[in-house]
Amino acid sequence: MALRQLAVIGVTSFLLGLLFTHWIADSLTLWKAPVTDANLWTAASYYHIILKGSPYLAYSICAVVALGAVTILWSLRDGEAGNIMFDGGSIFLYVTSIVFYLYSVIPTLLANFPSLPEHGPNDDFPKALKAPTLELASSHLVCSVALTGVLALQAGRWWAERADSEDDKEVQQAHLEEAEKEEKEAKAAKREMRRQQHKEKRAQKSAPSEAKADEKR
Repeated sequence: MALRQLAVIGVTSFLLGLLFTHWIADSLTLWKAPVTDANLWTAASYYHIILKGSPYLAYSICAVVALGAVTILWSLRDGEAGNIMFDGGSIFLYVTSIVFYLYSVIPTLLANFPSLPEHGPNDDFPKALKAPTLELASSHLVCSVALTGVLALQAGRWWAERADSEDDKEVQQAHLEEAEKEEKEAKAAKREMRRQQHKEKRAQKSAPSEAKADEKR
C-alpha cells in the first residue's frame, strides 16, 4: 500500500514539475499586467521550442502518465472506504488534468506554434496568436491545480490511515489490558479454589481424629 501511494505521489510530483517549467512563459502572460508584446513573443517562442523537442521525451512522459493512472486504479481494487474516497477523487482529478491537457493544450500547440513569423523584440504580436498564448497559460494553471488536488487527497489518505492505525493500536491495547486483567482474575480464582480445597482436605483429615477423641471420652 505504501509503495503504491509513493508511486502516485512521485508521478504526480513529476508531472507538476513539468508544468512548473512552463512558468518561464506563463508568468509573463498570466501573472503580469499589462501583457506586453515582448512578453507574448517570449511565451510564443518558448512554446515553439517545446514542439521541437525529441519525440522520445514525449513517449517517456506518456509512460509516466500511464504508470500514475494504473497505480491509482490498482488501489481502487482493494474496495476499502478510504481507497474509494481518496483514490476515487484522485483518479478523477488526475484524469481531468490529462484529458484537459490532451484536448486543450496539445491541439493549441500543434495548431498555432509549429512555426513563428520572423520578428524583433519590439515588433507587434500577431492578434491571431494572442488568444492561444493566453489560453495555454490558463490551461497549464488548471492542470496544475488538478494535480495539486491529487497530492492533497493522497496526503489526506495518509493522515486518515495514520489516525485509523492509532485507533486500532488503542483498541488492541485496551483488549490486551482487558485480557491481562481477566487472566489475573482467573489466576486469583484458581488460587482461591486451591486454598478452599486445601482447607477441605485438612478438615477431612482432622474429622476422624476428633471422632476418636469423642469415643474415648
